[in-house]
Amino acid sequence: MAPSSDIVDTRTTQQAQGSATILSVGTANPPNCLIQADLPDLLFKVMNGEHLVDLKQKFKYICEKSMIRKRHTLLSEEYLKENPKILDPTVPSLDLRNDMLVVEVPKLGEQAAIKAIKEWGQPKSNITHLIFCTNSCVDMPGADYQLLKLLGLNPCVQRFMMFQQGCHAGGTVLRLAKDLAENNKGARVLVVCCEIQAMAFRGLKNASIDYVISQTLFGDGAGAVIVGSNPDLTNEVPLFEIVSASQTILPDSEGTIGGRLSESGLKLYLSRTVPDLISKNLETVLEKAFSPLGINDWNSIFWIVHPGGRAILDQVELKLGLKEEKLRASRHVLSEYGNMSNVTVLFIIDEMRKKSLEDSVATTGEGLDWGVLFGFGPGITVETLVLHSFPATKPSTIATK
Repeated sequence: MAPSSDIVDTRTTQQAQGSATILSVGTANPPNCLIQADLPDLLFKVMNGEHLVDLKQKFKYICEKSMIRKRHTLLSEEYLKENPKILDPTVPSLDLRNDMLVVEVPKLGEQAAIKAIKEWGQPKSNITHLIFCTNSCVDMPGADYQLLKLLGLNPCVQRFMMFQQGCHAGGTVLRLAKDLAENNKGARVLVVCCEIQAMAFRGLKNASIDYVISQTLFGDGAGAVIVGSNPDLTNEVPLFEIVSASQTILPDSEGTIGGRLSESGLKLYLSRTVPDLISKNLETVLEKAFSPLGINDWNSIFWIVHPGGRAILDQVELKLGLKEEKLRASRHVLSEYGNMSNVTVLFIIDEMRKKSLEDSVATTGEGLDWGVLFGFGPGITVETLVLHSFPATKPSTIATK
């Protein structure tokens, strides 16, 4: 048996010395773009619902109040006409949806991953771990395996597949990547989130108001990041250091956000109490995360907040007394892409660092040193990451959307 001191020495040499750092970001969307103002006419035409005048007016009103300008979708008008089962919640369509998504989800994830790897600028053979996250489909082997094949990664890359985590999982995957990067010296973790909302799409006839609202919110997209500790500053351009990461479930929130997979797809439920529950509990979460740093001025930090909807952002801003510009990046991504579930915070990271560079501020965090990333999802589960920014530097191979 090896002496205990040898085991400790081995364990120490396996660990990285620095905190995990986001080293690059890549994003991708399907080609079909939905202009929110055109959606009521388009959707009710596709589902032969022009006679549902009251419902269409209600849907139009919700679209106008959503603060969403456009969204991207894999589904096309032609596809829906050819596959009417997807529009009818009384008809089984799970196989039809899943068969399409197990192919398309890894392909869209590949587009985002290629951009992240290109911006990172290092050989993809240096990737040691792969995390793939999606709510969109279920398959064995999963999208992680399919993506590894599509990218031509080393078959010995250590894979982690996360299914059905929900909107908070953009924080979950970064928390997991932090643990992997900090406990495996030299690790470079490719993180990919991809959501295509076809599993949850159906017609609006006889739908609950919560479901009607959900159809004005969600968009399709994929985001990818490379995470590693101790960046090589001669070859890598660090964006944000992940100083701490935690998860909590808000009190009295059970049953407010969730979904159930059925023969007719994924049935979502979203309570109208969600914005209030999040906003009234968020300061407690912030105090716990930032007390080790002695920070309690929430306007002194930058904000990367999952925009579950306009009401969540409005309530958080109001309850915490945030200046209007604090949630600019989150509002911009909501406006241009909608709620892409766990993917959304990766788009906000990308938006923030690019805007910081464009505005010639000192750091990737809008000129500030410290910031927070929030993911909100089923539970209500809250993922909280404390981030530290780096000097705003343009990577030589910066990817474009």
